[in-house]
Amino acid sequence: MLDPRDIYDVDADAAQRLDDAARRGVGPVLVHALQGFVDAGHAGQVAVEHLAAVGAGQRLVTFDTDQLVDYRSRRPVMTFDSGWTHYDTPELVVDLLEDAQGVPYLLLHGVEPDVQWERWVAAVRQLVERFDVPLVVGLHGIPMGVPHTRPVSVTAHATRAELVADHTSFFGTVQVPASASALLELRLGESGHDAMGFAVHVPHYLAQTAFPAAGLAGLRHVERATGLDLGLAGLQPAAAESLREVERQVEGSTEVAAVVHALEEQYDAFTRSVGRTSLLAQATDLPTAEEIGAELERFLAEQSEPHDGGDAAV
Repeated sequence: MLDPRDIYDVDADAAQRLDDAARRGVGPVLVHALQGFVDAGHAGQVAVEHLAAVGAGQRLVTFDTDQLVDYRSRRPVMTFDSGWTHYDTPELVVDLLEDAQGVPYLLLHGVEPDVQWERWVAAVRQLVERFDVPLVVGLHGIPMGVPHTRPVSVTAHATRAELVADHTSFFGTVQVPASASALLELRLGESGHDAMGFAVHVPHYLAQTAFPAAGLAGLRHVERATGLDLGLAGLQPAAAESLREVERQVEGSTEVAAVVHALEEQYDAFTRSVGRTSLLAQATDLPTAEEIGAELERFLAEQSEPHDGGDAAV
């Protein structure tokens, strides 16, 4: 493996500030949410935008994305206005932030590396060890057969079972495509560091649009796991408005309302069934996944078409 230290730079002033804070107590928690893998409802993106907005941050680490991004598979955006005027440079960074009580923490965000995953993970591990990070927490959204009318649930995972002992398990053993964030958690655990993550369950019919309630739910779990005060009151109005907009859209289609009702019955059956290891309750007379998908696809496509006096698409 090439030297991990050659793919990132550390800002000396921010590092000194962090070192000064560390002398007064334990090191900072690191929260991460990357772009490029599954993020239903933009849960991770919503969380990052909120955290960046609630307090001024300082750039601590900048990764060399020129070594980590495959530009031909994920081309950055450029702006043309009688000539090239802007290049949207991919970023992968760690910011030093403070919570509402002035407690410092780290936020790793930006594009997921396309290549050199092991080297990047080793680089993050170096940072974890340099700044005495006691816990690393990831956040993203996954599409699930759940209704928006029920509390947003999560799948919690960790390097030690004790870290997620109070969370319900929704899955047994499954194989899924890997992500850099998942590999980071695995490797940190193998090297003796505490790491965990929350996959927020987003209604599959809202997976392709921003669903602030998912980001809010994920950040609530981050708060509980870390003890940070992330100023979530500021995110609540957007979450409430998005739910109201979804309700307006659903009320416009009896077919979709029926699907949502079926999902409610399925969800309620699961929550009544202690010990189930799957969110898919064994209820009868529920539409198949193909029927749900086809109907919701048709409905959402209709909402996207221009028409007079209607609401915006979900």
